[in-house]
Amino acid sequence: MKIKFLPSILLFGALAVAVPLTGGEGTGNPFAQAKFVPDISLILDSSFVIRDLEDPWFSDLFLPGFSHAGPGVRALELDEANVGKGFNLNYAELSLASVVDPYFDLFAVFHLSPEGFEIEEAYFSTRRLPAGLQIKGGKFLSQFGRINGQHSHYWDFGSPPLVQSAFFGGGGLAELGLRLSWVAPLNIFLQFAVEILQGHNEMSFGHQGFDAGGISIATVDGPGLVVATVKSSFDLGNLTVLAGISSASGKSRWPADLENDNGASAFAGTAAVFGADITFKYLFDSIRYLSLQTEVMGRTSRGDRYGLEVVNGWSVCEQRSRQEGFYSQAVARLNKRLRFGARLDLIWKNDLSFAGMTQALPKNLMRYTAMGEWNPTEFSRLRLQYTYDRSRYEESGGIWRQRPVHELTLQVNITIGAHGAHAF
Repeated sequence: MKIKFLPSILLFGALAVAVPLTGGEGTGNPFAQAKFVPDISLILDSSFVIRDLEDPWFSDLFLPGFSHAGPGVRALELDEANVGKGFNLNYAELSLASVVDPYFDLFAVFHLSPEGFEIEEAYFSTRRLPAGLQIKGGKFLSQFGRINGQHSHYWDFGSPPLVQSAFFGGGGLAELGLRLSWVAPLNIFLQFAVEILQGHNEMSFGHQGFDAGGISIATVDGPGLVVATVKSSFDLGNLTVLAGISSASGKSRWPADLENDNGASAFAGTAAVFGADITFKYLFDSIRYLSLQTEVMGRTSRGDRYGLEVVNGWSVCEQRSRQEGFYSQAVARLNKRLRFGARLDLIWKNDLSFAGMTQALPKNLMRYTAMGEWNPTEFSRLRLQYTYDRSRYEESGGIWRQRPVHELTLQVNITIGAHGAHAF
Protein backbone atom coordinates (compact mmCIF):
# COMPACT_ATOMS: atom_id res chain seq x y z
CA MET A 1 0.00 0.00 0.00
CA LYS A 2 2.82 2.38 0.82
CA ILE A 3 4.42 1.73 -2.56
CA LYS A 4 1.07 2.18 -4.32
CA PHE A 5 0.53 5.71 -2.93
CA LEU A 6 4.17 6.84 -3.25
CA PRO A 7 3.71 8.55 -6.70
CA SER A 8 0.75 10.55 -5.36
CA ILE A 9 2.72 11.65 -2.32
CA LEU A 10 5.62 12.75 -4.50
CA LEU A 11 3.27 14.67 -6.82
CA PHE A 12 1.62 16.45 -3.87
CA GLY A 13 5.05 17.43 -2.52
CA ALA A 14 6.13 18.82 -5.87
CA LEU A 15 2.98 20.94 -6.12
CA ALA A 16 3.49 22.25 -2.60
CA VAL A 17 6.94 23.47 -3.54
CA ALA A 18 5.86 24.98 -6.89
CA VAL A 19 2.73 26.84 -5.72
CA PRO A 20 3.54 29.96 -3.60
CA LEU A 21 2.05 30.07 -0.12
CA THR A 22 -0.10 33.06 0.85
CA GLY A 23 0.43 33.11 4.56
CA GLY A 24 3.82 34.86 5.03
CA GLU A 25 6.15 37.53 3.73
CA GLY A 26 9.10 35.41 2.78
CA THR A 27 7.33 32.16 1.99
CA GLY A 28 6.08 33.02 -1.52
CA ASN A 29 7.68 32.11 -4.79
CA PRO A 30 10.32 34.78 -5.60
CA PHE A 31 9.58 34.26 -9.30
CA ALA A 32 5.82 34.75 -9.02
CA GLN A 33 4.42 36.99 -11.77
CA ALA A 34 2.87 39.41 -9.26
CA LYS A 35 6.34 40.43 -8.09
CA PHE A 36 7.15 41.79 -11.57
CA VAL A 37 4.01 43.91 -12.02
CA PRO A 38 4.83 47.63 -11.58
CA ASP A 39 2.74 50.13 -9.64
CA ILE A 40 0.12 51.43 -12.08
CA SER A 41 -2.13 54.45 -11.63
CA LEU A 42 -4.47 56.52 -13.75
CA ILE A 43 -5.38 60.14 -13.00
CA LEU A 44 -8.31 61.81 -14.75
CA ASP A 45 -8.58 65.60 -14.72
CA SER A 46 -11.65 67.42 -16.07
CA SER A 47 -13.18 70.86 -15.60
CA PHE A 48 -16.10 73.16 -16.27
CA VAL A 49 -15.11 76.73 -17.16
CA ILE A 50 -17.05 80.00 -17.08
CA ARG A 51 -15.24 82.96 -18.69
CA ASP A 52 -16.32 86.47 -19.65
CA LEU A 53 -14.73 86.10 -23.10
CA GLU A 54 -15.54 83.76 -25.96
CA ASP A 55 -12.97 81.09 -26.84
CA PRO A 56 -11.73 82.52 -30.20
CA TRP A 57 -11.01 85.92 -28.65
CA PHE A 58 -9.42 84.38 -25.57
CA SER A 59 -7.08 82.27 -27.72
CA ASP A 60 -5.87 85.40 -29.53
CA LEU A 61 -4.87 87.20 -26.33
CA PHE A 62 -1.15 87.23 -25.63
CA LEU A 63 1.40 87.92 -22.92
CA PRO A 64 3.38 90.79 -24.52
CA GLY A 65 7.10 90.44 -25.13
CA PHE A 66 7.60 86.90 -23.87
CA SER A 67 8.29 85.29 -27.21
CA HIS A 68 11.51 85.27 -29.21
CA ALA A 69 9.54 86.54 -32.18
CA GLY A 70 6.13 88.09 -32.72
CA PRO A 71 4.03 90.13 -30.29
CA GLY A 72 4.18 87.70 -27.39
CA VAL A 73 3.13 84.39 -25.89
CA ARG A 74 -0.36 83.33 -26.92
CA ALA A 75 -2.73 80.98 -25.12
CA LEU A 76 -1.55 78.01 -27.19
CA GLU A 77 2.00 78.36 -25.86
CA LEU A 78 0.71 78.77 -22.30
CA ASP A 79 -1.00 75.37 -22.68
CA GLU A 80 -4.46 76.89 -22.32
CA ALA A 81 -5.85 76.44 -25.82
CA ASN A 82 -7.76 73.28 -24.81
CA VAL A 83 -9.41 74.88 -21.78
CA GLY A 84 -12.47 76.35 -23.43
CA LYS A 85 -15.73 77.48 -21.94
CA GLY A 86 -17.98 74.67 -20.73
CA PHE A 87 -16.87 71.08 -20.19
CA ASN A 88 -13.24 70.05 -20.69
CA LEU A 89 -11.34 66.78 -20.53
CA ASN A 90 -7.99 68.28 -19.57
CA TYR A 91 -5.90 65.13 -19.50
CA ALA A 92 -5.51 61.57 -18.29
CA GLU A 93 -2.18 60.66 -16.72
CA LEU A 94 -1.03 57.04 -16.77
CA SER A 95 2.01 56.27 -14.60
CA LEU A 96 4.14 53.16 -14.17
CA ALA A 97 6.77 52.75 -11.47
CA SER A 98 8.82 49.84 -10.18
CA VAL A 99 12.06 48.77 -8.59
CA VAL A 100 14.08 47.13 -11.36
CA ASP A 101 16.75 45.47 -9.22
CA PRO A 102 18.99 46.47 -6.32
CA TYR A 103 20.58 49.13 -8.54
CA PHE A 104 17.83 50.90 -10.52
CA ASP A 105 14.27 52.25 -10.34
CA LEU A 106 12.17 52.88 -13.45
CA PHE A 107 9.41 55.48 -13.73
CA ALA A 108 7.18 56.59 -16.63
CA VAL A 109 4.27 59.01 -16.99
CA PHE A 110 2.13 59.15 -20.13
CA HIS A 111 0.01 62.22 -20.79
CA LEU A 112 -3.20 61.50 -22.71
CA SER A 113 -5.47 64.22 -24.05
CA PRO A 114 -8.11 64.54 -26.78
CA GLU A 115 -5.34 65.89 -29.03
CA GLY A 116 -2.87 63.06 -28.64
CA PHE A 117 -0.49 60.94 -26.59
CA GLU A 118 2.74 62.21 -25.03
CA ILE A 119 5.51 60.69 -22.94
CA GLU A 120 5.68 63.27 -20.16
CA GLU A 121 8.43 61.44 -18.25
CA ALA A 122 10.30 58.17 -18.71
CA TYR A 123 13.52 57.77 -16.75
CA PHE A 124 15.67 55.50 -14.61
CA SER A 125 17.29 56.46 -11.33
CA THR A 126 20.04 54.73 -9.40
CA ARG A 127 19.57 53.26 -5.92
CA ARG A 128 22.97 52.35 -4.51
CA LEU A 129 25.62 54.84 -5.59
CA PRO A 130 28.08 55.68 -2.81
CA ALA A 131 28.65 58.99 -1.00
CA GLY A 132 25.13 60.37 -1.44
CA LEU A 133 25.26 60.40 -5.25
CA GLN A 134 22.37 59.62 -7.57
CA ILE A 135 22.01 59.56 -11.37
CA LYS A 136 18.75 60.05 -13.27
CA GLY A 137 18.54 59.56 -17.05
CA GLY A 138 15.84 59.75 -19.72
CA LYS A 139 13.10 62.32 -20.14
CA PHE A 140 12.12 64.05 -16.91
CA LEU A 141 10.87 67.28 -15.37
CA SER A 142 13.82 69.45 -14.44
CA GLN A 143 14.21 70.19 -10.73
CA PHE A 144 14.56 73.89 -11.55
CA GLY A 145 12.80 75.82 -8.80
CA ARG A 146 10.03 74.54 -6.59
CA ILE A 147 7.06 73.85 -8.85
CA ASN A 148 8.64 72.75 -12.15
CA GLY A 149 9.42 69.24 -10.88
CA GLN A 150 5.81 68.63 -9.81
CA HIS A 151 3.10 67.08 -11.97
CA SER A 152 0.06 69.28 -12.52
CA HIS A 153 -2.26 67.15 -10.36
CA TYR A 154 -0.02 67.94 -7.37
CA TRP A 155 -0.22 71.71 -7.82
CA ASP A 156 -2.08 73.75 -5.23
CA PHE A 157 -3.89 75.56 -8.07
CA GLY A 158 -5.35 74.37 -11.34
CA SER A 159 -2.99 76.48 -13.48
CA PRO A 160 0.78 77.06 -13.33
CA PRO A 161 2.17 80.38 -12.07
CA LEU A 162 2.30 83.12 -14.70
CA VAL A 163 6.08 83.52 -14.70
CA GLN A 164 6.57 79.75 -14.87
CA SER A 165 4.43 79.33 -17.99
CA ALA A 166 5.88 82.50 -19.57
CA PHE A 167 9.45 81.15 -19.34
CA PHE A 168 8.90 77.40 -19.82
CA GLY A 169 5.37 76.95 -21.19
CA GLY A 170 2.41 75.25 -19.58
CA GLY A 171 4.15 71.87 -19.57
CA GLY A 172 7.20 73.21 -17.74
CA LEU A 173 10.83 72.41 -18.43
CA ALA A 174 10.74 68.70 -19.35
CA GLU A 175 13.77 67.50 -21.30
CA LEU A 176 15.83 64.54 -22.43
CA GLY A 177 19.08 64.30 -20.54
CA LEU A 178 21.02 63.23 -17.48
CA ARG A 179 20.96 64.47 -13.88
CA LEU A 180 23.65 63.99 -11.24
CA SER A 181 22.81 64.93 -7.65
CA TRP A 182 24.71 64.80 -4.38
CA VAL A 183 23.30 65.02 -0.86
CA ALA A 184 25.79 66.42 1.66
CA PRO A 185 26.35 64.33 4.82
CA LEU A 186 24.90 66.95 7.19
CA ASN A 187 22.19 67.07 9.83
CA ILE A 188 20.04 69.13 7.46
CA PHE A 189 19.05 68.33 3.88
CA LEU A 190 21.44 69.97 1.42
CA GLN A 191 21.49 68.80 -2.20
CA PHE A 192 23.56 69.93 -5.17
CA ALA A 193 22.60 68.84 -8.68
CA VAL A 194 23.50 69.45 -12.31
CA GLU A 195 21.44 68.47 -15.35
CA ILE A 196 22.75 68.14 -18.91
CA LEU A 197 19.71 68.47 -21.20
CA GLN A 198 18.93 68.62 -24.90
CA GLY A 199 17.40 72.11 -24.63
CA HIS A 200 14.34 71.65 -26.85
CA ASN A 201 12.10 73.92 -24.75
CA GLU A 202 10.93 76.53 -27.27
CA MET A 203 9.79 79.15 -24.77
CA SER A 204 13.30 80.06 -23.66
CA PHE A 205 15.71 77.82 -25.56
CA GLY A 206 14.97 75.68 -28.63
CA HIS A 207 17.21 73.79 -31.04
CA GLN A 208 15.75 74.01 -34.54
CA GLY A 209 17.84 75.82 -37.15
CA PHE A 210 16.60 77.92 -40.05
CA ASP A 211 17.60 79.81 -43.21
CA ALA A 212 17.15 83.59 -43.33
CA GLY A 213 18.39 85.89 -46.10
CA GLY A 214 21.03 83.48 -47.33
CA ILE A 215 22.32 82.93 -43.79
CA SER A 216 21.96 79.40 -42.48
CA ILE A 217 21.57 78.88 -38.73
CA ALA A 218 22.42 75.31 -37.81
CA THR A 219 20.23 73.14 -35.65
CA VAL A 220 21.68 72.55 -32.19
CA ASP A 221 22.79 68.91 -32.21
CA GLY A 222 23.30 67.24 -28.86
CA PRO A 223 22.90 68.78 -25.42
CA GLY A 224 22.35 72.54 -25.47
CA LEU A 225 21.14 73.31 -21.94
CA VAL A 226 22.69 73.09 -18.46
CA VAL A 227 20.63 73.35 -15.26
CA ALA A 228 22.24 73.68 -11.82
CA THR A 229 20.32 73.64 -8.53
CA VAL A 230 21.01 73.88 -4.81
CA LYS A 231 18.20 72.83 -2.47
CA SER A 232 17.96 72.75 1.32
CA SER A 233 15.41 71.94 3.99
CA PHE A 234 15.40 72.16 7.78
CA ASP A 235 12.95 72.17 10.70
CA LEU A 236 12.40 74.77 13.40
CA GLY A 237 9.98 73.09 15.76
CA ASN A 238 6.70 72.69 13.87
CA LEU A 239 7.95 74.92 11.06
CA THR A 240 9.60 73.38 8.00
CA VAL A 241 11.61 75.63 5.68
CA LEU A 242 12.47 74.63 2.10
CA ALA A 243 14.69 76.85 -0.05
CA GLY A 244 16.54 76.63 -3.32
CA ILE A 245 18.36 78.51 -6.06
CA SER A 246 18.41 77.44 -9.71
CA SER A 247 19.92 78.42 -13.03
CA ALA A 248 19.34 77.22 -16.59
CA SER A 249 21.51 78.44 -19.45
CA GLY A 250 21.90 77.31 -23.03
CA LYS A 251 21.52 78.00 -26.71
CA SER A 252 18.32 79.54 -28.00
CA ARG A 253 16.62 79.16 -31.37
CA TRP A 254 13.31 80.41 -32.72
CA PRO A 255 12.76 79.41 -36.39
CA ALA A 256 11.11 81.78 -38.85
CA ASP A 257 7.48 81.52 -39.83
CA LEU A 258 8.12 81.37 -43.56
CA GLU A 259 4.40 81.29 -44.36
CA ASN A 260 4.17 84.88 -43.15
CA ASP A 261 5.31 86.95 -46.14
CA ASN A 262 5.61 90.13 -44.10
CA GLY A 263 6.59 90.30 -40.46
CA ALA A 264 8.16 86.85 -40.19
CA SER A 265 11.04 86.76 -37.71
CA ALA A 266 13.57 84.36 -36.25
CA PHE A 267 16.11 84.38 -33.42
CA ALA A 268 19.45 82.69 -32.71
CA GLY A 269 21.47 83.30 -29.57
CA THR A 270 21.70 82.28 -25.93
CA ALA A 271 19.33 82.49 -22.97
CA ALA A 272 19.58 82.07 -19.21
CA VAL A 273 16.88 81.69 -16.56
CA PHE A 274 17.60 82.19 -12.87
CA GLY A 275 15.35 81.42 -9.92
CA ALA A 276 15.11 81.40 -6.14
CA ASP A 277 12.34 79.82 -4.10
CA ILE A 278 11.39 79.52 -0.44
CA THR A 279 8.55 77.70 1.29
CA PHE A 280 7.41 77.92 4.91
CA LYS A 281 5.11 75.15 6.10
CA TYR A 282 3.79 75.27 9.65
CA LEU A 283 2.18 72.08 10.97
CA PHE A 284 -0.49 72.66 13.61
CA ASP A 285 -0.88 68.88 13.93
CA SER A 286 -0.61 65.82 11.68
CA ILE A 287 -3.43 67.12 9.44
CA ARG A 288 -3.72 70.91 9.60
CA TYR A 289 -1.08 73.22 8.17
CA LEU A 290 -0.41 76.66 6.71
CA SER A 291 1.97 76.94 3.76
CA LEU A 292 3.55 80.11 2.35
CA GLN A 293 5.45 79.72 -0.93
CA THR A 294 7.29 82.25 -3.11
CA GLU A 295 9.36 81.83 -6.25
CA VAL A 296 11.24 84.58 -8.09
CA MET A 297 12.44 84.05 -11.67
CA GLY A 298 14.36 86.12 -14.20
CA ARG A 299 15.31 85.55 -17.82
CA THR A 300 17.92 87.18 -20.04
CA SER A 301 18.58 86.48 -23.70
CA ARG A 302 20.95 87.86 -26.30
CA GLY A 303 21.43 87.10 -29.96
CA ASP A 304 20.53 87.97 -33.53
CA ARG A 305 17.00 88.67 -34.64
CA TYR A 306 16.16 88.10 -38.31
CA GLY A 307 13.16 89.97 -39.70
CA LEU A 308 11.41 89.68 -43.07
CA GLU A 309 9.84 92.73 -44.69
CA VAL A 310 8.15 93.05 -48.07
CA VAL A 311 10.34 95.96 -49.25
CA ASN A 312 13.73 95.33 -47.66
CA GLY A 313 13.70 91.54 -47.43
CA TRP A 314 15.60 89.90 -44.61
CA SER A 315 17.37 92.13 -42.09
CA VAL A 316 19.37 91.23 -38.99
CA CYS A 317 19.94 93.13 -35.76
CA GLU A 318 20.98 92.41 -32.20
CA GLN A 319 18.18 91.54 -29.79
CA ARG A 320 18.41 91.63 -26.00
CA SER A 321 15.75 90.95 -23.40
CA ARG A 322 15.42 90.93 -19.64
CA GLN A 323 12.24 89.83 -17.85
CA GLU A 324 11.58 89.21 -14.18
CA GLY A 325 8.61 88.13 -12.11
CA PHE A 326 7.41 86.11 -9.16
CA TYR A 327 4.44 84.35 -7.62
CA SER A 328 3.53 84.17 -3.97
CA GLN A 329 0.86 81.89 -2.54
CA ALA A 330 -0.70 80.89 0.76
CA VAL A 331 -2.51 77.58 1.27
CA ALA A 332 -4.24 76.39 4.44
CA ARG A 333 -5.51 72.89 5.17
CA LEU A 334 -8.30 73.08 7.74
CA ASN A 335 -9.03 69.35 8.10
CA LYS A 336 -8.78 66.13 6.11
CA ARG A 337 -11.27 67.38 3.53
CA LEU A 338 -10.91 71.15 3.09
CA ARG A 339 -8.14 73.39 1.74
CA PHE A 340 -8.16 77.06 0.75
CA GLY A 341 -5.56 79.19 -0.97
CA ALA A 342 -4.72 82.43 -2.77
CA ARG A 343 -1.94 83.35 -5.20
CA LEU A 344 -0.54 86.58 -6.62
CA ASP A 345 1.36 86.56 -9.93
CA LEU A 346 3.41 89.56 -11.01
CA ILE A 347 5.84 90.18 -13.86
CA TRP A 348 7.41 93.56 -13.11
CA LYS A 349 10.24 93.76 -15.67
CA ASN A 350 9.72 93.34 -19.40
CA ASP A 351 12.62 94.94 -21.29
CA LEU A 352 13.24 94.13 -24.95
CA SER A 353 15.58 95.94 -27.35
CA PHE A 354 16.42 95.68 -31.06
CA ALA A 355 19.66 97.21 -32.35
CA GLY A 356 20.05 99.14 -29.10
CA MET A 357 16.54 100.63 -29.26
CA THR A 358 14.38 99.73 -26.24
CA GLN A 359 10.81 98.68 -27.00
CA ALA A 360 7.98 100.10 -24.92
CA LEU A 361 6.48 96.85 -23.63
CA PRO A 362 3.84 96.59 -20.89
CA LYS A 363 5.16 95.97 -17.38
CA ASN A 364 3.58 95.00 -14.06
CA LEU A 365 1.55 92.16 -15.57
CA MET A 366 -0.63 90.78 -12.76
CA ARG A 367 -2.95 87.87 -12.07
CA TYR A 368 -4.96 87.03 -8.94
CA THR A 369 -6.14 83.51 -8.11
CA ALA A 370 -8.22 82.08 -5.25
CA MET A 371 -9.25 78.47 -4.72
CA GLY A 372 -11.17 76.23 -2.36
CA GLU A 373 -11.12 72.46 -2.60
CA TRP A 374 -12.88 69.50 -1.04
CA ASN A 375 -11.15 66.11 -0.93
CA PRO A 376 -13.69 63.33 -0.22
CA THR A 377 -10.76 60.89 0.03
CA GLU A 378 -7.08 60.92 -0.89
CA PHE A 379 -8.11 59.62 -4.34
CA SER A 380 -10.49 62.43 -5.36
CA ARG A 381 -10.55 66.23 -5.39
CA LEU A 382 -13.10 68.89 -6.30
CA ARG A 383 -11.61 72.37 -6.66
CA LEU A 384 -13.37 75.68 -7.31
CA GLN A 385 -10.98 78.35 -8.59
CA TYR A 386 -11.49 82.00 -9.51
CA THR A 387 -8.93 83.93 -11.58
CA TYR A 388 -8.75 87.61 -12.41
CA ASP A 389 -6.10 87.97 -15.11
CA ARG A 390 -4.71 91.43 -15.96
CA SER A 391 -1.69 90.16 -17.89
CA ARG A 392 -3.37 89.57 -21.27
CA TYR A 393 -3.37 91.93 -24.23
CA GLU A 394 -5.16 92.06 -27.56
CA GLU A 395 -3.97 93.59 -30.84
CA SER A 396 -6.20 95.70 -33.06
CA GLY A 397 -4.91 97.83 -35.92
CA GLY A 398 -1.34 97.52 -34.63
CA ILE A 399 -2.32 98.83 -31.18
CA TRP A 400 -2.05 96.71 -28.04
CA ARG A 401 -4.80 96.99 -25.45
CA GLN A 402 -5.02 95.32 -22.07
CA ARG A 403 -7.91 92.88 -21.81
CA PRO A 404 -8.71 91.74 -18.24
CA VAL A 405 -10.27 88.27 -18.02
CA HIS A 406 -12.50 86.83 -15.29
CA GLU A 407 -12.59 83.04 -15.06
CA LEU A 408 -14.35 80.54 -12.77
CA THR A 409 -13.31 76.88 -12.94
CA LEU A 410 -14.70 73.76 -11.31
CA GLN A 411 -12.00 71.10 -11.50
CA VAL A 412 -12.47 67.38 -10.76
CA ASN A 413 -9.44 65.14 -10.26
CA ILE A 414 -9.82 61.35 -9.73
CA THR A 415 -7.06 58.79 -9.12
CA ILE A 416 -7.09 54.99 -9.24
CA GLY A 417 -4.28 52.52 -8.68
CA ALA A 418 -0.99 52.64 -6.82
CA HIS A 419 0.59 56.09 -7.11
CA GLY A 420 3.87 56.85 -5.36
CA ALA A 421 4.21 59.59 -2.75
CA HIS A 422 5.26 63.06 -3.92
CA ALA A 423 8.16 65.02 -2.53
CA PHE A 424 7.33 67.16 0.51
